[in-house]
Amino acid sequence: MIKDLPYFLIGLAAEKLKLDDQLAATRSDASASKEGRILAQYEISNADQIAAAMAAPDVKRPEPEHFDAILLLAHGTPDVLGEMDEYLKLVTGGRGVPPHVVHELQERYAEIGLREEPTPEGPHLTRWTLLQGKLLQQRIGTPVYVGMRNWKPFIADTVEQMKNAGVKKIRAICLAPQNSRTSVGLYRRALETAAAGAFEIDFVAGWSEHTLLVRAFAEKMRKAYETALATGEKTAVLFTAHSVPCRTIQAKPSEHHGMMLTTDADTYAIECKATAKHIAEELSDILDESNWFFCFQSQGLSGGPWIGPGVPDLLAALKQEGYTRAVLQPVGFLCDHVEILYDIDIDFQKLAAEIGGITVSRADSLNDSPTLIAALADLSRRGVRSLPTHPAQQPQTPAEVLLTLAPLEETQPVSA
Repeated sequence: MIKDLPYFLIGLAAEKLKLDDQLAATRSDASASKEGRILAQYEISNADQIAAAMAAPDVKRPEPEHFDAILLLAHGTPDVLGEMDEYLKLVTGGRGVPPHVVHELQERYAEIGLREEPTPEGPHLTRWTLLQGKLLQQRIGTPVYVGMRNWKPFIADTVEQMKNAGVKKIRAICLAPQNSRTSVGLYRRALETAAAGAFEIDFVAGWSEHTLLVRAFAEKMRKAYETALATGEKTAVLFTAHSVPCRTIQAKPSEHHGMMLTTDADTYAIECKATAKHIAEELSDILDESNWFFCFQSQGLSGGPWIGPGVPDLLAALKQEGYTRAVLQPVGFLCDHVEILYDIDIDFQKLAAEIGGITVSRADSLNDSPTLIAALADLSRRGVRSLPTHPAQQPQTPAEVLLTLAPLEETQPVSA
């Protein structure tokens, strides 16, 4: 019974109910939702999916638009351990972090394969993002560029390449599907500053409910969850997203990395939960509503609280509720990088061992998922015109913001 759950789990259940209301308020009728779910089926090569799409009611899709190039935007990551200090200065807007934090992060990156000298395959985030760009270009036949905000290839350098190539009109897609001032907003500003009006930019900000994105996540989770269920143990699905400072999502002027951000309420938390809800809906044949949860991970140091609840508290509560397995899936990350390979695969494993009696696993990352590439192809051709209306476009109330707050100890390291 919900009344018997720990307090913050009651809060999670309440958030689910609020999200239900927000989603329902944006849909005029059930058919609109159905049409949204079958949109872009043509992108998938699976015969059963094609047959299902052909049998479904016709959906009028927007006509593709033409762009000289597509630009994929990502966070960036250092190529070698010795670049960590310089990299963190870029992440923190020039402020940098204490030497002991630099050292700690170097140790974390070393555990996932980063070395003092460049490796042939390169760091995970860079390698996978460049491959995603290559696969997308092969699929759509339009030049695809990749730019990173905090490391090479820098957005500014990629923009210069496009200028030299004579590009006049681009579509930019941020590889952070959930819109946030602390991520998407800063990517957009970096791009517009570098371009300086040299070409026309159509910026895709927020595609958290894209049908094919949801399906790509669901495909990975289905395999992981079925594996866990086969053990016969009581298993929870835990969807996660990267935490952000509380001050950056509240409806008031906010400073982040030396810049004043807009005064509108940030929709990031709601969009993350919407993605998770849609994935759960895709898995409703095997995943009961009562067995999936949502929380935030990878909180960092910013001089104040970050949104929560966090993974440690939720894992402890799940154990109290009788769960012996938890299958995690980050819904805001499109490929392997430190927040997955270290935070989940190493740190959360240690955490589970300390709690005792609960086993943690995760769904594979999307990486080179054909369904993810299909989603990017659809965005490249049609932008957000084929997306359902975002419930997150409704202003977030102060009560909902407070529900997500979680204190952060000053001693916690910066999340990279």
